[in-house]
Amino acid sequence: MRIGFVITRAASLDVTWTTPALVLAALDRGHEVRLIERTDFEVDASGRLVARAWALDPPAPSVDSLVQMLNRRVARRTYVDIGRLDLMLLRSAPLTPDLLTFAALARDLGVRVINDPDGIMRVNSKAWLAHLPDVPTPDSLVTRSAAAAGVFYDAQRGGVVVKPARGSGGRAVSFVPPRQNRQFERAFETARRPGGHVVVQAYLPAAEVGEKRLLWLDGHILGGYLRRRAPGEFRHNLKQGATAEPTQVTDGERALLAPLAPHLLKAGIRFAGLDLIGDHLVEVNALNPGGTFHTDRLSGSRHAATVIQHFEQRTAQSAALENSPWAPPVP
Repeated sequence: MRIGFVITRAASLDVTWTTPALVLAALDRGHEVRLIERTDFEVDASGRLVARAWALDPPAPSVDSLVQMLNRRVARRTYVDIGRLDLMLLRSAPLTPDLLTFAALARDLGVRVINDPDGIMRVNSKAWLAHLPDVPTPDSLVTRSAAAAGVFYDAQRGGVVVKPARGSGGRAVSFVPPRQNRQFERAFETARRPGGHVVVQAYLPAAEVGEKRLLWLDGHILGGYLRRRAPGEFRHNLKQGATAEPTQVTDGERALLAPLAPHLLKAGIRFAGLDLIGDHLVEVNALNPGGTFHTDRLSGSRHAATVIQHFEQRTAQSAALENSPWAPPVP
């Protein structure tokens, strides 16, 4: 197959990220890989959707060699007819309106796009998760109203977490203890400043022991790892100094998250990262789901290969089988 990976910038890739792990897994399985930066899409004079791309062909290099080659921008460059791709994985954050349009055009050309661009726009907002009645989430309010947010905050005895409805990496996210109204007002304005809605979420005491990042693939949880926050920090993001530790996914957690699968599949989400604190799902990461590198490193598994193998098999099947039951392949 010819697989396109849409990335933000080749120069910013890191060896611990999921994208290089998926690229290497694709090369190991004999696929041609084309890495496309989000600014490299074009519609040519004949109306074709094309893109400049970094061209990678088997055999696979080491992860260090791959990332260095891309960071230094010395990989081979070529033009790609997007309609000739078999599979496109969106690995760029943020997903700009232009990129969203190009991804939808690729989908309309018959390219399998993971995840569906329309579905990403819905699921990437934390408002989407907050409105699901059958999924265990913390008590939350999604609003732009400071007054409504203040009423909700006053009712939370353990404090709240305040964050933009769209965002990642722990940016503009704050924990506000109870009865700190001035601090809450500042946190709310910081989260609202980008111009969108704000999520005010009840703080979960279970966060003291960590947050699990789980890899979800077409209705199945493959595995995951525990993120333990840095001393003096309340966020569990690795970019904020958290550490990655091994963990087990329990049968209870699988049952707890089972109601989420129909909602994700309906939205066209095939691969996602789920963030679980205690027995509550706090976030769904569908735009650029990560966690494969650390999950594989800590468990000795090869989930990156499983993801590529699964989409390889799905791409070979007819569209009529798209929603058929699936058993996870053995890595």
